[in-house]
Amino acid sequence: MSNQTYAASGVVPTAAPSAITTLVPAVGRVLISTIFILSGLSKLAAPAMTIGYIQSVGLPLPQVAFGLAAFIEIVGGITLLLGYRTRIAAGILFVFALATAAFFHSNFADQNQFIHFFKNIAIAGGLLHVVAFGGGRVSLDGRRS
Repeated sequence: MSNQTYAASGVVPTAAPSAITTLVPAVGRVLISTIFILSGLSKLAAPAMTIGYIQSVGLPLPQVAFGLAAFIEIVGGITLLLGYRTRIAAGILFVFALATAAFFHSNFADQNQFIHFFKNIAIAGGLLHVVAFGGGRVSLDGRRS
């Protein structure tokens, strides 16, 4: 195809997959998913502490919120790690990261909370990238296509 044919069709020619385009998305998914999986498992290890923290910020139904948070973090993290329905998992974790920033890390007078707020915002940005570009070739989604 000529460049004019590509331009008219809206198809953009791509180079052959390289190590960067093949491996980097998988490594990125591993790194982002780790924080969610570990956080979810730590919630399961100390449910009373987590429920107390949820109560301390005034959210309703802290036991339900605890279960939902642990589920989203563990299942969403594993799903992201494996690259299964990656865009959906990343979208859910994106909303979760923003919600946690808003509800649990909004006291900017506290330096620790300030840092955690922007850590969550940065994670949300990385997750948006995954939403936009998917799981990559080394993922369960990549095997299906």
